[in-house]
Amino acid sequence: MSEPDVLIIGAGLAGICCARTLDRHGVGFRILEASDGVGGRVRSDRQDGFILDRGFQVLLTAYPEALDQLDYDALRLRPFLAGAIIRYHGHFVRLSDPAREPGALLNNLFTPVGTLFDKYRLWKLRFDVSHASIEDLFEAPDSSTLQALRQRGFSDRMIETFFKPLFGGILLDSKLTASSRLFQFVFKMLTEGDVALPAEGIGAIPAQLAKELPESAIQLNTRVRSALRGEVVLESGDALQARAVVVATEGAEAARLLGLGHAINSRSVSALYFAAKEPPLEEPILVLNGGSRGPINHLCVPNLVQPSYAPPGDWLISATVLGWPTSDDKLLVNTVRTQLRRWYGLVAQEWRLVRLYRIQQAHPVVYPMDWQQEQRLDAGLYYCGDHRATPSFQGAMESGRRAAEAVLGELGIEVQPSYSEAANAAHRRSRPAPPPAVHEEDDD
Repeated sequence: MSEPDVLIIGAGLAGICCARTLDRHGVGFRILEASDGVGGRVRSDRQDGFILDRGFQVLLTAYPEALDQLDYDALRLRPFLAGAIIRYHGHFVRLSDPAREPGALLNNLFTPVGTLFDKYRLWKLRFDVSHASIEDLFEAPDSSTLQALRQRGFSDRMIETFFKPLFGGILLDSKLTASSRLFQFVFKMLTEGDVALPAEGIGAIPAQLAKELPESAIQLNTRVRSALRGEVVLESGDALQARAVVVATEGAEAARLLGLGHAINSRSVSALYFAAKEPPLEEPILVLNGGSRGPINHLCVPNLVQPSYAPPGDWLISATVLGWPTSDDKLLVNTVRTQLRRWYGLVAQEWRLVRLYRIQQAHPVVYPMDWQQEQRLDAGLYYCGDHRATPSFQGAMESGRRAAEAVLGELGIEVQPSYSEAANAAHRRSRPAPPPAVHEEDDD
């Protein structure tokens, strides 16, 4: 195999998107991947006829980088319903997006989740982020998500029962310490697109991206010891040279490979999959824990969204637990089952555990939020990933592309802007009318 111009460490979304950009410009590369497949943290397994994503993961279809790089039709995406069912004081209540579900506004006003003025503020938040550009959101003053919600006047009840389980689940941050810029960006994506699953599981996304790359350019089961300027040292001791090296791993591994003097922290999560003969839900919608005792943050039935996730006659139940409440797998499963019995009755005891995933490095901690971090460490040495941009599919893909563009610039190759006009237009489409002014003196 001839020596490549660029060595990329990691075949996750960032590494693959970096490679795609290099490939389009005729630059030779080789991807070195420690595991047995592409995707990094974005992978799916097949077991007993089920598709099991490695942790609950979804595609927000409004991501501009995804719009630019993915073929949505080929992924055969199907969406969740916009809104959520919330477990609140021993009952399930529904909160829907009135902009998408006719008649939902009146129902929302009478749900016990938050006050009447919280519902107004939620609509105002929706309007504000929809009206702002992505650049506007990332240039706004940064604070924690919790501080931003309180500054907008949301009640503690609304924060605890809606925002913490929903955005705590998306950002794996139950305390809402994540960047308010990131929160507003994600909220914008939720309002402008769907929350969707591919027919073949979340792993179909990196598989599609990698499909156009030369198969011989991806070297699996190859662990790297260190990354230097223009050189990669493998665990075997072999050294590989190239004109440029791109480290495209998750944050902690990037810090190890590059010998960075600071840690890149991540949040962890556990995902439990159960098989049932009857579904606990009737709709493809997310169930949030609005304060109920127990470790489950959110739950769904994936094959209500995508029938391919389970064999005929079976139902797949996905329960997500944030953090690392216990290292004892049996104790965690039993605690989750206890909560499921409270929610759905004794039938939950009959659900068969299909698999438990523990993901230690699930979501990077990035605060304060800087979505345009430099990808270049030194001449011939770069690193990328969602820890270098927005912690999301969007951030991983965008960071990989930008790293490749920086490499191309160093190699003296002119780079054309890669965002399609369609992707940009999707973020400038018509906005909803502003909500009417409301006097808040009587808010209780």
